Amino acid sequence: MRAKVTVCGLGPGGAAQITEQTVELLQNSEKVFLRTSRHPTATLAGKASSFDELYENASTFDEVYREIAERLANEAHRHGHVVYAVPGSPLVLERSVRFLRDREDIDLEVLPAISFLDQVWTSLQVDPVVDSVRLVDGLEFATAAAGQTGPLLVAHVHSQWVLSDIKLALDAGPEQRVLVLQRLGTDEEQILDLSWPELDREVVADHLTSLYLPSVVEPVGYELARSVEVMARLRAECPWDRKQDHKSLRKYLIEEAYEVLEAIDNVAESIGDGEHDSDSEPAASSPATVAMPSIKEVGSYQDLEEELGDLWFQILFHSQLASEQGHFTVADVARGMSEKMIRRHPHVFDEGPNAIDGSTPENWDRLKQKEKQRSSALDGIPRELPALALSQKMLGRGAKHVESPDLGHVGSRLNDTFGSELATDAGVGTILLALVELARSQGIDTELALRRAVAGAGDRFRLAESAGSLNRSWVLG
Repeated sequence: MRAKVTVCGLGPGGAAQITEQTVELLQNSEKVFLRTSRHPTATLAGKASSFDELYENASTFDEVYREIAERLANEAHRHGHVVYAVPGSPLVLERSVRFLRDREDIDLEVLPAISFLDQVWTSLQVDPVVDSVRLVDGLEFATAAAGQTGPLLVAHVHSQWVLSDIKLALDAGPEQRVLVLQRLGTDEEQILDLSWPELDREVVADHLTSLYLPSVVEPVGYELARSVEVMARLRAECPWDRKQDHKSLRKYLIEEAYEVLEAIDNVAESIGDGEHDSDSEPAASSPATVAMPSIKEVGSYQDLEEELGDLWFQILFHSQLASEQGHFTVADVARGMSEKMIRRHPHVFDEGPNAIDGSTPENWDRLKQKEKQRSSALDGIPRELPALALSQKMLGRGAKHVESPDLGHVGSRLNDTFGSELATDAGVGTILLALVELARSQGIDTELALRRAVAGAGDRFRLAESAGSLNRSWVLG
């Protein structure tokens, strides 16, 4: 006999909303498990075990639901049959049931139940089909509701941090109305009609809280979508923007990137000058302990915001040009980035036993080399980097595969001349400046000279790499 898990629903709130089939199952089954005991009708399961402790110890909800599915399967193999009771209906927004469906080692039976949706439509007097209501998971609001104009029903708004994340995802003013639905179907049912700014100030969220937006004034992600529209209009109506191409924009992209770097340095400097300790973080439960930022810090972050906007404009510009030529859109760029990050972070998005920890530089390079089908560890380093940055990037990449380079007689002379100064920023800077002056006095282009040396070292690395004979002498030959 195969192991079996039967999943039933506890309904949206009141005991009258549980089916007779479920009540009988809960009362007559030997092994019953609750996803959570924090539900008005959980008491009908008697002394059933719950998985409440998993919510307190796990770092993500997916981790909780994967573990629940794993434990239920183990219990089913041990006892032959177990019952699993979830709030509402097991067919509506139940991730743990999704993970159970994916298992091939158990038989899964899912019983129909009244969901919180039925109670919502009754309390609001709304026909979800006629009104085209979109159901959104509050834990995924920023992405699931992107571009939607409503009406929206937002579920799983079970805590203040979820409420705050939802509020931040939709940058709306008092004209945006929201109905807060709490404990529907119970004696404590209430519906609050609030403006969007009041949302996380007037509401204490719990496990029976959801939101209803009758009409979204500005869709989630509105400003991002607006920036794309602005770029398209500039290309259509501005003479200067119309005549640009990828090559003509190249210098602006480089300039904007350097301005972002300067803004980042200014932020780091302003934080260092502030009164708060940047190495410590306040407790999550006591935000009042966070020190107020200095005027200099606020100004630095405003500059960084502006410079990132200028860099974003360059990304939009190149994406718009590619879109006009039928190659890709900015949405393709965003999608490709998301998919790439998911592939390269299997330790985050794939919790299987064979997941590679991409958080280490070595494994990150392994993942990239496999994905890009690169033949050398040096492949993928941008050739257009300034020579000094290019050399540092190449040396760093090579050092992950072979011992630190043997600098030979050059290293010995530097040590004899400069001694301990070699280990300081100021000392290295002085040496580099002296070398630049030496090259200038001899009419040598330092950029070109260093590029030639980097190219030669790269050729030696690849040759030794392909022959399986990498050694410390690849840098200087």
